[in-house]
Amino acid sequence: MGARPGRPPARLPRLAREMAAEFAGTMILILFGVGVVAQVVAGGLGDHDSIAWAWGIGVTLGVYVAAALSGGHINPAVTVALAVFKGFPWRKVAPYVVAQVAGAFVAALLVRWNYTEALAKVDPEHTIKTQVVFSTLPGNGALPVDMWGGLRDQIIGTAILLFVVLALIDARNLPPLANLAPVVIGLLVVGIGMAWGTNAGYAINPARDFGPRLAQYLTGYGGAWRDQNGDLYFWVPIVGPLVGGVIGAALYILLIGRNLPAPADLDAAARQPDEAPP
Repeated sequence: MGARPGRPPARLPRLAREMAAEFAGTMILILFGVGVVAQVVAGGLGDHDSIAWAWGIGVTLGVYVAAALSGGHINPAVTVALAVFKGFPWRKVAPYVVAQVAGAFVAALLVRWNYTEALAKVDPEHTIKTQVVFSTLPGNGALPVDMWGGLRDQIIGTAILLFVVLALIDARNLPPLANLAPVVIGLLVVGIGMAWGTNAGYAINPARDFGPRLAQYLTGYGGAWRDQNGDLYFWVPIVGPLVGGVIGAALYILLIGRNLPAPADLDAAARQPDEAPP
């Protein structure tokens, strides 16, 4: 028997819906982010500023895509930090991370496919020259920054990200209204890219780096796991953001969050009649 005419299709189970949202949101992020780097590196169109802005736009749109169903994490560092400090269920952390990495992987494959001709023209051997299109490198592959400098950079950059993200989503702390938080978070990523993009390419997101890195390895970049110095580098944009995210969230709670009034106090204050001026 078929479904009754006009009956809406059955929805996926809740966790599956959330994973689908994280997959889609992260995919949108990488389509814009990796796509713009491919355009700059392989096509010669744009510059550092266009890269920073496109990544920020990608974050904004990715969060809007996923927010209603999953909260729009689109970043394992966000998911882990929220689990540590904000009560996000630990049982959902691994499924969210899998969905995020899968979304980044599929998006990177699409960018790789679409820019096949341009990448082959500027870098026929698929070397370190265009590796930065998909994954990050210390010093962006050109400056004298080593693996440990990249790790330091990723810890600091992601700490900044989570510190400010918690401020922006904290209802007690004058957050952006009218559903504008994703826009401001996107501007935050633009700012991080412009101020903290030199030492390690501001991955600040393990899925953003690992998914595309895996895609490039499977499509001809044999050196994808190492940096220009020959060091095994792929773990840096994974461990650095996970550590930095927890540190940034902890600092927000220590310096700001614990000093804000509790929601019950805010409700009580809102119910008090306005006092007449003296």
